[in-house]
Amino acid sequence: MPTTAGVGERLSRTCSMTDDVSRLRYVSGARRSAVERLGIRRVRDLLLHIPHRYLDFTHVTDIAHADVGQEATIVATVDKVTLKRPRPRMQVVEVYLLDSTGVIEATFFRQPWIAEQLSQGDVVALSGKVTFSYGFKQMKAPFYEVVGSKGQTGDYARILPVHPVGDGISAAWMRRIVSAALADVGDVADFLPAGTRAARGLMSLARALRQIHFPLTMESKEEARRRLAYDELLCLQLALLTRQRLELRGVTPFSHTVDGPHMRALVAAMPFDLTREQRAAAGDILHDMASDHVMNRLLLGDVGTGKTAVAAVAMAAVADSGTQAAVMAPTSVLAAQYAQKIGPLLDEAGVTWRLVTGSTDADARAEAAAGLASGEVCVAFGTTAIISDDLEFRRLTLVVIDEQHRFGVSQRAALRSKGAGADLLAMTATPIPRTLALTAYGDMECSRIRHRPKTGAGVVTTCIPPESADLAYGAIREACEAGHQAYVVCPLIDEKDDGSELDDVPESSRSGATRIHSAEATYRELSQRVLKGLRVGLLTGRMSASQKDEAMEAFRHGDVDVLVSTTVIEVGVDVPNATVMLVYDADRFGLATLHQLRGRVGRGDWEGHVFMECAAKKGTPARTRLAALERTSDGFELAELDLKLRHEGEALGYRQHGGPSLKVVDLAQDEELMGWARKDALEIFSQDPRLAVDVHRPLAIELRDRFGAYFEEVLHA
Repeated sequence: MPTTAGVGERLSRTCSMTDDVSRLRYVSGARRSAVERLGIRRVRDLLLHIPHRYLDFTHVTDIAHADVGQEATIVATVDKVTLKRPRPRMQVVEVYLLDSTGVIEATFFRQPWIAEQLSQGDVVALSGKVTFSYGFKQMKAPFYEVVGSKGQTGDYARILPVHPVGDGISAAWMRRIVSAALADVGDVADFLPAGTRAARGLMSLARALRQIHFPLTMESKEEARRRLAYDELLCLQLALLTRQRLELRGVTPFSHTVDGPHMRALVAAMPFDLTREQRAAAGDILHDMASDHVMNRLLLGDVGTGKTAVAAVAMAAVADSGTQAAVMAPTSVLAAQYAQKIGPLLDEAGVTWRLVTGSTDADARAEAAAGLASGEVCVAFGTTAIISDDLEFRRLTLVVIDEQHRFGVSQRAALRSKGAGADLLAMTATPIPRTLALTAYGDMECSRIRHRPKTGAGVVTTCIPPESADLAYGAIREACEAGHQAYVVCPLIDEKDDGSELDDVPESSRSGATRIHSAEATYRELSQRVLKGLRVGLLTGRMSASQKDEAMEAFRHGDVDVLVSTTVIEVGVDVPNATVMLVYDADRFGLATLHQLRGRVGRGDWEGHVFMECAAKKGTPARTRLAALERTSDGFELAELDLKLRHEGEALGYRQHGGPSLKVVDLAQDEELMGWARKDALEIFSQDPRLAVDVHRPLAIELRDRFGAYFEEVLHA
């Protein structure tokens, strides 16, 4: 155990990480403003401003042996520099470089200052993709570094970091600032307990910071990245566990009856037998509900895997226990659908229930409120309307939250606060890889249903360019003439939307189309011209709850042939008669979202056809990404691919709800680290949940610095 004096010194050095970045050399005036625009305000922000690329000048290729189509690093001498202006406001710098084996041309666009920075005779290290055109090998917009001049070469045999930069600061200045910071304050205290670091074979924090910025080898860079990634994951796991501790503080768990008459009656009323996976998931849930601890369980399952039936079993257990359950869905459409699907089964099992949404009329709401307060009503289905102050439960012991990531922490806590010690069952129809589930829901146990009990007729997915939209229109007309229905999905609600919120996928994976379809404009165009004669409806998230319900009911009952919508239909909407879907600007959506959308068709006895309209050409990143949808219908496979393309927080909607962000972790390859962090966090938390022991106090400070005052409150609660 470290001495108190030693711990005090460690804490003092750890706290210096929170000093203002202006204390560092070279960070003042305009440069201070420039780094602050990058979100760098404290010393720790700068030390964790990780390079996004490395130029490996330890492996240099001569021009003759640089393979076309491959990345290469070349050191050559500048022979000629030319600034051209092929058209107004367009500048191109062409640089011809020589080595003993040949000539290569480097081209830079809209960077006229490069013509002044490079001169004949300069020795330059280039790194980029080699192409061939007009008889020359070329590099377009390569990374470069001047390593010598007029025959005097410097030491270029090193790995050069390239940090993210912005206006007012160059990559060279960022390297200089980081290098000075590491020299002056880089000997930081390590907040990880020495035993944990040794057991996992991790670098010290000080060494990792030096190697991530200025690695000696690419292998040492990766070792440093793994240390910093482990830090992120461990802190996140501890933060989730401390959040759970706060939410459950002072509550008394309730042990449910899990083999009573209501449950037997409900299972008997089901028109099908539960599958092996469904029974296993129900068993996990019932085991937790009967135990003497509060359940925190996530039920994962792709579209159509029967999560609703499993949740109904849990509701029956509540009825047998003489208590109440609340089911909260993200939309009134989905809440109503739950009531329609589960309600009849509950009726046959003798379990009372009510539906409460924003469109519930005053009399029905008052009746539901009275029944919940007295305990006469056992199950409440609803939206966030059920967390309003006028609804009180006599004894709420089970909370079911569908699509948990769509609700903020405060909304979940508000519902749970209506029943102290209530068990929590969260469900999601978004396929989530194991690593992402552990990251987002690290304080929850997970059950997974992978297979659908009823596959339906299936779905055929086709990507089409805008000029082939007639194929989709023809399929829609043909389906409607046969008595079926169709969806048309748009990314925007109206033409005033600028699309700024459509950051669902990387910029490189978008088509760059100038026009983005809006639901309202598309509704007018289809109903008045393209699909004239068919009954076209409109559903968007901006409509009132009653308008949404009316639009969805009209479609469900067959009064509408074609429903033009935004992604409000993404989750849970079940109309088996719908067989065709057209998704405009499909490259604007994540793969998981598109997979959820296409799950709305092909649910019945008729095959579904989904047309993904995209302006991108074949072979581009956008079309390559969408090609995965044509290739597979496995939601988990698509989720793994989506995870590689997008940030983990973006994949689960964390931007909307202020959740954690992982900057270093690569969830697609760091599964081992995730497992380590989970195990170590549980061990630390079981021994010292307040992180009050001397050896854990630096960890407490790190949590406060990473996650702010909320987790400081948790740690000291």
